[in-house]
Amino acid sequence: MEETQPDNPPKKTSLGLDENLEGLLAYLLGWVSGIILLLLEKDSDFVRFHAMQSTIIFLPLWIGIEIFKYIPFLGWILADLLGLIGLIVWIVGMVKAYQGERYKFPIAGDLAEQWLGKVNI
Repeated sequence: MEETQPDNPPKKTSLGLDENLEGLLAYLLGWVSGIILLLLEKDSDFVRFHAMQSTIIFLPLWIGIEIFKYIPFLGWILADLLGLIGLIVWIVGMVKAYQGERYKFPIAGDLAEQWLGKVNI
């Protein structure tokens, strides 16, 4: 049986991974993996975009959850709600990146595009 190659195989990044896999990894650990890939990835704009978007979304989300969890009742509800939103965004971000799509979340996607050109780490 002969193996067929896809018409458009994923591009390789400066780290030697497929772009779509590395894009998924940008979301895997939230803002932590976003910052790590911003520091390590030098060539792929696709990966750097997803890493920046992951950082922009998950760092404030994490800070908000950390603050709200110390406020009884209403704060706990808000922290849980932010956690649920974070879970949904996390899954969607990983799926879209793995599919090779430069998916922009509202507000964060535009900020990621703007800031990506200004951040040369």
